[in-house]
Amino acid sequence: MAGNPFGDDTPVYVISVAAELSGLHPQTLRQYDRLGLVSPGRASGRGRRYSMRDITLLREVQRLSQEEGINLAGIKRILELEQQVEELRAQLFHLHNELDAARAAVARRARGGTDAEPGEGGDRLPVRRASVTVWRTQHTTE
Repeated sequence: MAGNPFGDDTPVYVISVAAELSGLHPQTLRQYDRLGLVSPGRASGRGRRYSMRDITLLREVQRLSQEEGINLAGIKRILELEQQVEELRAQLFHLHNELDAARAAVARRARGGTDAEPGEGGDRLPVRRASVTVWRTQHTTE
């Protein structure tokens, strides 16, 4: 919403307004909250407060249910996987930036520049430690 003075994540709409904006019945919103499909914020008196992002999500849940014929458990799984994808995209973005910075540091060093701190050797790059887990399955033949 262009006229919204709050961010998309600001929980400002009471359940009756959120129901009207999403085109759903308030009881449907309560059910979606109980099932964990859409989790609105809470006011001090424990009343639900929906954000514009929540309302958009309510509309998407309804679309998946009515137009695509997906049951609520399936919708919940889809939403969880979409959240995972967004988190992985953010992580990939940060890792890509780190890789670009490391490549730039290597290029500077190759040109004769140095990123070494005073007292450090100039032949080392700062590297974030990572751990890798390798799963191996044991195949048996009979």
